[in-house]
Amino acid sequence: MSQLSVRPILITSAGGKTGRRVMERLITAGVPVRAASRSSSPAFDWSDRSTWPAALAGVRAAYIAYQPDLAVPAALGDITHFVDLARSAGVEQLVLLSGRGELEAEACERVVQASGLHWTILSASWFFQNFTESFIAPMVDSGAVYLPVGAVQEPFVDCEDIADIAVAAFADAAQHHEQRYELTGPRLLTFGDAIAELAEATGREIAFTSIPMEAFQEALLADHVPAELGQLMRYLFTTVLDGRNASLTDDVQRALGRPPLDFRDYASQLAALTP
Repeated sequence: MSQLSVRPILITSAGGKTGRRVMERLITAGVPVRAASRSSSPAFDWSDRSTWPAALAGVRAAYIAYQPDLAVPAALGDITHFVDLARSAGVEQLVLLSGRGELEAEACERVVQASGLHWTILSASWFFQNFTESFIAPMVDSGAVYLPVGAVQEPFVDCEDIADIAVAAFADAAQHHEQRYELTGPRLLTFGDAIAELAEATGREIAFTSIPMEAFQEALLADHVPAELGQLMRYLFTTVLDGRNASLTDDVQRALGRPPLDFRDYASQLAALTP
């Protein structure tokens, strides 16, 4: 076995919705990985640059899932510094999870594209898993979802598809080099549509109510959500959720040779796991 083949792939935000899935797939395939999170060894924290060099030492590639989001003001400087460190550490390939329709995220993409390394961009908007693995999940569990969004349609995408494409890129860097994939599901859905499909599949009553942004912000404050995260939520639910992403692409098909997974199937799988 060559030295190159045993060098691990760094998975940032390894406990996140996509990072965890990417890592699990690579481990199953027998690919060495280095999980990077605040609790890993070495520890990795996006808000502490002193933790980055140890995490990058000796890795051959990196999956970049920036927290909390590439739209926050610190992201561009952090991604620039991370890419510089990665290049100096001998990293050869970067796979970046990006935000579709986010101008700030696109600026971070350009940093990766100009890195001189093999790169692949995975640009996505809202995930299926936002309904079950994020701040919306407790509302779904309670049967009452209150969000500051109306009838705008989104091309919700499954994190399973994102992870499959990331792993494919690591397996064949040449094929996916300089590819920017805009990842969508096969249908456009409103948030209300998605909640209705979850309710139908699970046989539960789950109500969706559109509320003013001010009421949503007040609820975040009451739950002691940090101010930066509250500002990010405002940005995502207003600036980005303005219909700019209300279109579908065939990029999952282009990357994987199969159609994207459908939200209805996701809801059915969730129902099968629900007691």
